[in-house]
Amino acid sequence: MQAGNRQYRRARDIPAVIPVFPLSAALLLPGGRMPLNVFEPRYLEMIDHAIGGDRLVGMIQPNLEGEMKPGGEPELCEVGCVGRITTFAETGDGRYLISLQGICRFRVAEELHARTPFRQCRVLPFLGDLDEEKGAEDVNRPALLKVFRAYLEANDLEADWESVSRAENATLVNALSMMSPYGAAEKQALLEAPDLKTRADTLIAITEMALARDREDFGSSLQ
Repeated sequence: MQAGNRQYRRARDIPAVIPVFPLSAALLLPGGRMPLNVFEPRYLEMIDHAIGGDRLVGMIQPNLEGEMKPGGEPELCEVGCVGRITTFAETGDGRYLISLQGICRFRVAEELHARTPFRQCRVLPFLGDLDEEKGAEDVNRPALLKVFRAYLEANDLEADWESVSRAENATLVNALSMMSPYGAAEKQALLEAPDLKTRADTLIAITEMALARDREDFGSSLQ
């Protein structure tokens, strides 16, 4: 996996401890790009810390059940995604505008009792994610594009179909998963899918259920 000017191929390329950014319903996947508008002081400090080091940040969701730590912080989901800061800009009002490029998913081994205002975790990387092409040939691309087109039509949205048609399977699956408008539980299910095929199948199933609900709601409104 390449992110910016760095190659990530082996376990030792990923630090054992990374700062984490808990954000509900945010999904970063390997190879994907996530823009972030950072304004909270402790996360501004986290970005300073990352920029001064290996430029890596772990995106992770708060626990889906709403469980809290004794100190009042939310518990974390078990799985997140490491991202490298590939663009960085300061605004005139104290914010940072950054982009993260996903490298690989990780499992939280433990959260450290860090003295920093931002949270840090010891992580176990999903090394299979470093092989960008693994499982891409198993994706049911026609079914994915069919349900994506149906969703766009149902919501009066448009897409750059030329770019979509050129995208490789891994890029297509992960980009559509990241931009999907679903909630925290659905985003976590997409993140934790064991391979690209399962992620694509999960996205198809979630979208088909959303379309079916929309049809039912439309039918009810006409009665």
